[in-house]
Amino acid sequence: MKRAIIVILIVTIGGTAAAAQTVRVKDIAGVEGVRANQLVGYGLVVGLEGSGDSQQTKFTAQSLANMLDSYGINVPADKLKVKNVAAVMVTASLPAFARVGTTIDVSVSSLGDARSLQGGTLLQTPLRAANGEVYAVAQGQVSIGGFSVGSGGSSVAKNHPTTGRIPGGALVERETKTDLAPQDTLS
Repeated sequence: MKRAIIVILIVTIGGTAAAAQTVRVKDIAGVEGVRANQLVGYGLVVGLEGSGDSQQTKFTAQSLANMLDSYGINVPADKLKVKNVAAVMVTASLPAFARVGTTIDVSVSSLGDARSLQGGTLLQTPLRAANGEVYAVAQGQVSIGGFSVGSGGSSVAKNHPTTGRIPGGALVERETKTDLAPQDTLS
């Protein structure tokens, strides 16, 4: 009887220890031919308190005019002041097996002559893969890791205030197609 209790106790403790060290297959294995996909998009960051693109950056004014026109507001591009707006490129990496509704981080980089993206909000931007298909849509508050301050002819800058990130800033809209077993067999 005493021996049976000890055996049951050892089996119970051993089973608990084995269960505590479970490992997911994706943590220890890779699938050949499956990779992340690079996404890119063009967008506008607004709300920049005068640190946006200058009037010489014509594509920013044209992009803003096109965006407003899509909302039924018709304003000629040459009549727009874009000092609070910056044209940006948005990039992201779509992980393999990402599901619709998953969020991914995005990077935002100024295209024009904006001085800083601090305090800006990226407007809805479709992100496309190399095949031209939209796989995610990005928007949100831009977080920068640098600053730029100037007064009286002197200035100080740390890191790059014209680049930033939006953690979880893109929503996956389409999954990448992955056929793991084209001949109905895995090896």
